[in-house]
Amino acid sequence: MTAHELPPFWVVIPAAGIGSRMRADRPKQYLQLAGRTILEHTLDCFLDHPRLKGLVLSLAADDPFWPALPCATDPRIQRVEGGAERADSVLAGLLRLVELGAQEGDWVLVHDAARPNLARSDLDRLLAELADDPVGGLLAVPARDTLKRIGADGRVAETVDRSLIWQAYTPQMFRFAALHRALADALVAGVAVTDEASALEWAGQAPKLVEGRADNLKITRPEDLEWLRQRWAHRH
Repeated sequence: MTAHELPPFWVVIPAAGIGSRMRADRPKQYLQLAGRTILEHTLDCFLDHPRLKGLVLSLAADDPFWPALPCATDPRIQRVEGGAERADSVLAGLLRLVELGAQEGDWVLVHDAARPNLARSDLDRLLAELADDPVGGLLAVPARDTLKRIGADGRVAETVDRSLIWQAYTPQMFRFAALHRALADALVAGVAVTDEASALEWAGQAPKLVEGRADNLKITRPEDLEWLRQRWAHRH
């Protein structure tokens, strides 16, 4: 499937979080990586894609870092005020998509702001594999390490069969109406949804897992950023 045969899509990037585990003086999406912020690299994963219909970025209301970025004036990026939780920020982004003309059956991709190493090949594979899927799905990676379930005493309770375990990555790709309904209903019910797929699962759907690259990592801890800095040292 060539790039122009892939389905058109919208993107929502929730970026209102603080990221306290990074122990930094600013949210992790504004830390430097190869001369630019993590967020700028993340946005670049999508902005030049020929099938992108529009992109919405959900930011904290008092975000002092975004206005200073060169891309803050990019007309391809729509900004909305995010919420306290990820689901609130994604819902705010979906509401803006309605204003931009999104239809119920349109594909929406939700991607982590601090996941800047998404390969175009992974993005296109996700779009191609889910183009005609009735539910949608997400990039994911099979667990490679041995997994242990921990007991209350901090000791191993059991070893988990890793062949059945995959790590959920992003983007996560669902139809606009189904995603909006699942997130809104989960919020009303007080269900904790850690990603979009879990909201669809709670609504009774079974998202498809599309295997992606393991280096599409989310920068959560200082060592994640250092690993990418070393990886990208000769790339730019």
